[in-house]
Amino acid sequence: MRYLFLIIAILLPLIAEAQLTAPGMNAFRYATYPSAPDAKDPVFIYCNTSGSQKGELQAKSPRGTGLFNFSWYKWDDLTNSFSSSPIKSDNGVTISAISNLSEGGYRVKVSGGFDTTMTAWIFLDKPYSSAALQNRTCDYVALNGEAAIDTFYYKDPTNGKSIKLPDRVSFLWSSDPVSAIPYPDFDLDPQTFNPPLVNVTYMLQVSDSFGCKSNSSFLYESIHVKADFTADPVDGGAPLEVNFTNNSIRGYTYRWEFGDDSISELENPLPHIYYIPGEYTVTLSIESELHCKDSFTYPGKIKVDPSALGIPNVFSPDGDGINDLFRVESTSLKYLSVEIYSRSGMKVYSFHGDGDKLSEWQGWNGHVNNSSAKAKPGVYLYIIRAQGWDDVDYDSKEQRGFLYLYR
Repeated sequence: MRYLFLIIAILLPLIAEAQLTAPGMNAFRYATYPSAPDAKDPVFIYCNTSGSQKGELQAKSPRGTGLFNFSWYKWDDLTNSFSSSPIKSDNGVTISAISNLSEGGYRVKVSGGFDTTMTAWIFLDKPYSSAALQNRTCDYVALNGEAAIDTFYYKDPTNGKSIKLPDRVSFLWSSDPVSAIPYPDFDLDPQTFNPPLVNVTYMLQVSDSFGCKSNSSFLYESIHVKADFTADPVDGGAPLEVNFTNNSIRGYTYRWEFGDDSISELENPLPHIYYIPGEYTVTLSIESELHCKDSFTYPGKIKVDPSALGIPNVFSPDGDGINDLFRVESTSLKYLSVEIYSRSGMKVYSFHGDGDKLSEWQGWNGHVNNSSAKAKPGVYLYIIRAQGWDDVDYDSKEQRGFLYLYR
């Protein structure tokens, strides 16, 4: 029996507290009074996002059955006590509610067969946030944030002393579309040196430990520039024609440096031709109308192959589509001369050309001097002279030899 009494004594305050509720509240805490450490009056917090939020309390007798009388009182800061006259009374009911409540303390006295008093505190919470642009240059964006939370005090009913309700503020920056924001939940005024290249909406959310939030935002119109381009092809023999595609953002003036002492100031340059074998570094520099600047150097190099000459020693112009032409294998040649003689010393074919003529040359098809007469199978002498775009001359005994024609 003693243990049963102890259990009831422990649970009775909890049972009583559970009978005073705040419909629609957002957070719940317990008040702690230095003068009465065992008292655990509920503190109800409403998020006052709209600015017009009001509180509500609902009381039910801890005994739960029967009809009771409820009298409601409000805390008076002038007298540091609850009002002597009730602000509302309900008689002969099982549940009593009071609504449209402003911040403060409320006490309800229940009588009629079972008498008790219950106390609660109501606070209307509205964090503050402000998101704005602090500064911007061509290189960075600085944000200006302001965050604040309400400070709430309830009173010790015994002596009227104010007691602060613990709370803390937190914040988080974000953007849409996503953009770099260093330390978005640590620095209230962050700066980003990776500024957005498109217009973004910066957003600041401020919240407190009760879960109440405030959001603010502003539209940021980008002024930043980015130089960028692609190249195709990036390697090959001379003359190498390379197409550069401009992918820059917000450029107004352009300067292309192709790495061979030539430049272009066109937004979209004409195809550039590299004649001299070697490696070339290409850089694009841009400037916007607001004088923001950026440059981009192609991550690889444009590679023009050195000159080379390879001479086959056999071909079979029989019309089967395989090895039907005598054609030298060449890279980066500026000029080519080909002369072919029969064993008797008669010239049966010649070609001399550079530029477009060289690029269009198909080779010897086995006909005598481009006539309809076909050269007979056998051994022929060739003499080849050439010069590369790197000024290498091909005019030695290595470019003189015998060619075998099969049919």
